[in-house]
Amino acid sequence: YEVDLRTGEGRVLTDREGLTTVGLSFDQRTNYIFAAGGSDDNGYVFDADSGDLVRTYTFDGAGFVNDVIVTREAAYFTDSSGLMLYRVELGPGGQLHGQDAVETLKLSGEFEFAPNEFNANGIEATPDGEWLIVVNSTSGILYRVDPDTGEATEIDLGGQLVTAGDGILLQGNTLYVVRNRLNQIAEIQLSPDLSSGTLSGTITDENFD
Repeated sequence: YEVDLRTGEGRVLTDREGLTTVGLSFDQRTNYIFAAGGSDDNGYVFDADSGDLVRTYTFDGAGFVNDVIVTREAAYFTDSSGLMLYRVELGPGGQLHGQDAVETLKLSGEFEFAPNEFNANGIEATPDGEWLIVVNSTSGILYRVDPDTGEATEIDLGGQLVTAGDGILLQGNTLYVVRNRLNQIAEIQLSPDLSSGTLSGTITDENFD
């Protein structure tokens, strides 16, 4: 759904029977919307003007493809049921490649995986693409992740957790973390190297239901 934030008016951009879309990321270089396919085991790319499906990427063995972030070099998809990320390499200016551009990165290092639970969910990237940030919904832990290797390091929140963490957005040094079933958005001030952070506030409203 495409909506004008000033008026609230909008239109259905694309509606494809049998196709699931969950997390989204927009690449302004190409005007493409990248969408995580949930239980479809796929990632999708749509034209933001026409809503046309431009490309489908299949992630063999995926459990639940939950969210996506586009950087200068690649699109990264989380799998909430598995211990991996899916990296789709992009060409110059965000040019799309074929299925052979898909690479599976194992989440390693300090990442804690809980079987039969939702794990890696929301994903973000620093503006330079040097680091990814991933939230684990079940443990409530945030991780700084190497986009080349998948190695994860816990971001020290001083004992605070963001359980039910879902979509995340980085604005400067502030990370906003949607906590879905809690109807909250956590505000976290991150250190420049993303090694630590401080929970600085909580946004909530009855309309978040």
